Amino acid sequence: MRGRPLNLFNSMGRELERFQPIRDTEARVYSCGPTVYNYAHLGNLRAYVFTDTLRRTLMLKGLDVVHVMNITDVGHLTSDADAGDDKMESAAAREKKTVWDIAAYYTGAFHADVERLGILPPTQEPKATDYIDKMIAFAQKLEKDGHTYTIGDGLYFDTTTVSDYGHLGCLDLEGQEAGSRVEMAEGKRNPTDFCLWKRTPAGVNRLMEWDSPWGKGAPGWHLECSVMSIDLLGAPFDIHTGGIDHRQVHHVNEVAQNQGYTGDRHSGVNHWLHNEFLVLGEDKMSKSKGGFLRLQTLLDQGIHPLVYRYFCLQAHYRKPLVFSWDALVAARAGLKRLLMRVETLRQKAEKEGFDAANPPVLEPGSENASRSLGTLSDAITEPLSKAGREWVDKLDEALSDDLNTPQALACLNELASAKKLPAEDALRLFALYDLVLGLRLLKLDPAELVIRPRDAPLSDAEIQERIAARVAARKDKDFAKSDAIRDELEAMGIVLMDGADGTSWEWRPMLGAPS
Repeated sequence: MRGRPLNLFNSMGRELERFQPIRDTEARVYSCGPTVYNYAHLGNLRAYVFTDTLRRTLMLKGLDVVHVMNITDVGHLTSDADAGDDKMESAAAREKKTVWDIAAYYTGAFHADVERLGILPPTQEPKATDYIDKMIAFAQKLEKDGHTYTIGDGLYFDTTTVSDYGHLGCLDLEGQEAGSRVEMAEGKRNPTDFCLWKRTPAGVNRLMEWDSPWGKGAPGWHLECSVMSIDLLGAPFDIHTGGIDHRQVHHVNEVAQNQGYTGDRHSGVNHWLHNEFLVLGEDKMSKSKGGFLRLQTLLDQGIHPLVYRYFCLQAHYRKPLVFSWDALVAARAGLKRLLMRVETLRQKAEKEGFDAANPPVLEPGSENASRSLGTLSDAITEPLSKAGREWVDKLDEALSDDLNTPQALACLNELASAKKLPAEDALRLFALYDLVLGLRLLKLDPAELVIRPRDAPLSDAEIQERIAARVAARKDKDFAKSDAIRDELEAMGIVLMDGADGTSWEWRPMLGAPS
């Protein structure tokens, strides 16, 4: 399914642009991956849901996607500029483990989180520590071409040696004062200059350090992504993704390095895409402030991981997404309605002779996860009626408009209410929409959304006993007792729902969003 041209908002220039891959049948994408010094918080994971949506859309458009995402296991300082300690070494000291153990543990935890969210694994996942020699060679070329200088604490990039420095971040360089953007180390020529290689101070033993022409030390964080992306994707490549916080410093410095290395004014990337923050109240979610929310936090409160994915898709990736437990509960209800509709359609379609037992889906590790979805989507849509094809066009319209997932979800919910479509058509369309949305709509049982919270005070049997007592009280018109049982259960996070088929219940989170 190629459909309309895909329009994406390019941070370089701040405007919508038609996406045209450099190679006709292939899109090459690089994503800033995790720094594996701690668990990924929900804000981090929003970025990977966005990137996964982008990747699935490109595949649905008929492109093979080469997706590279790095693992930063050295070099990222506690400031995104050039100040503070290495995050990996700080974590090793905090947890009294080797830095290698820290990297392995938190890389594994990250992999578990993205798998639970249905995020496709990247084509390649290079680690920074495997690229030290290539980083040194990259920096040596920059040095040879006159883009660097050495001061006491290491090798620095001279940002005045490249054109339009700061254009990606729309930086006001003339209005900046020394030290206002990055730490003004003694000997730095310009406030915006940044470290390529951080020399180990005399008398200090780092846990991760390597020999280099500029002394024993470690690479700068900005250097890593330029080296790995160009090495694996070439220059220029099609798309670079990352959080909005990378746009002002990290990616600006990547652009400068790319220009210096290639000798070209081009940024090295045709399209720079950035997702907005997940926010708690009026602040973004970050590890540095403490008390950040993990995916496991949601599971502990009875929220399925795909509910969080659905929650993320409800907002456009370029809009801030405000977190609340009530919003998650509403997202769970929305996803449950879709799953129940699928169940109804499946039963109806099977009565009509359609085999709905093995629907076409795209999941992590599937054979389709590393190639174009064109063939799979064609197999889904080819038998559709004319009325069914209108829903294909609606999905394409939404995705082609800068990955408008709120519009795609609105169309899907409208589809779920459509009465005149044959059940087979509706199921095929659910499968098509899910190729991009990744919600396992034709695989997930609605009952799987009912997850027992970690600290649940009652067993399911005990809950049913209280519900039975409440039913008996209502039958006896003892409404005071009936209300007391309801109130007791609600105080424990158990919400009752009375319906024509009896009383059902669900767990509600018992946490408030942290301040």
